[in-house]
Amino acid sequence: MNILNIRKSLFYLLLRLTLIMITISFFIGCAEVPISQRGSLRLVPESELITMSFKEYQQVIDKSKLSTDQNKIQTVRKVGNRIAKAAEAFLADLGRENQARKYQWEFNLIEDDKVVNAWVMPGGKAAVYTGILPFTQDESGLAVVLGHEVAHAIAEHGNERMSQALLTNMGTMALSAALAQKPRQTQELFMTVFGVGTNVGLILPYSRLHEKEADRIGLTLMARAGYDPRVAIPFWERMNQKEEARSPEFLSTHPAPSTRIANIESFISEAMPYYQKSLK
Repeated sequence: MNILNIRKSLFYLLLRLTLIMITISFFIGCAEVPISQRGSLRLVPESELITMSFKEYQQVIDKSKLSTDQNKIQTVRKVGNRIAKAAEAFLADLGRENQARKYQWEFNLIEDDKVVNAWVMPGGKAAVYTGILPFTQDESGLAVVLGHEVAHAIAEHGNERMSQALLTNMGTMALSAALAQKPRQTQELFMTVFGVGTNVGLILPYSRLHEKEADRIGLTLMARAGYDPRVAIPFWERMNQKEEARSPEFLSTHPAPSTRIANIESFISEAMPYYQKSLK
C-alpha cells in the first residue's frame, strides 16, 4: 500500500471512529455546564467518581505535610467555606439542589513553598499549597484561586475529562482491532496519527475550554461570596510573570496568558452585580 492510499484509508477510518465516538457520547450521557449552558459528556456515575476522589484525597493528605500556621489555615478555610456556600446557593438558584448536596467541602493547606497550586476534587475536597500564597497575597486573591477550582468541581469537568479518556481508549482499541491484519509500519503510522489527532483535536481544546468556563464561573462564585472579581486581573498578571517560555496555545492545556486575561475582563461585568449585591 503506497503512502497516498494509507493516508486516504486513515482519513476515512478516523472519520468513522470520530462519528462513532460522537454518537456514543450523545446517547450515553450528557449534562449542562452552569452559565455556559454547554452540553458536556458524563460517562462515569458521579457517585463513583466522588468515592474515588475521597480515597485519593485522603492518600494525598496522609502523605503530605500539612501547614501548622493557624492564621494561614484559618484564612484558607474562611475563604474556601465562603466560596463553597456561594457555590451551593448558585446551584440552588439553577434548580440543582440535589447536586449541591453531594459536596462534602474540606479545605486543607499543604506546606510546600515550591508548589504554586491549588485544586478541588469532585465532591468538594480541596488543597491549597503554601507556594501559591505569595501570588494570592490576600483573601481576595485566594478567592480567585478557590473560586476557579470550585468552579471546576461544580461544572463536573473531572467527569468530562475521564469520559473523554474512556472514549479515546475505546477509539484506540477499535483502531488497533481494525489494523490487526495490516503491516506493522502501517499500524504504527495510524496509531501515531490517531494519538496526536485526539490530543490536539479533542483533549487540549477541551482542557482550555474547561479553564475558560472555570474562570467565568469562578468570578461569579467569588462575587457572590463578597469578593471583588476585579482582583482576578492583577492576580493572573502576577501568575503570568512567573511562567517560563510557553508552548503554542494549541499545544497547551491552558489558554495563553493574554487570552485568559482578555476573557476574564469580558466576564467581570457579568459577576459585578453579584458583588455589589453582597455589599448591601
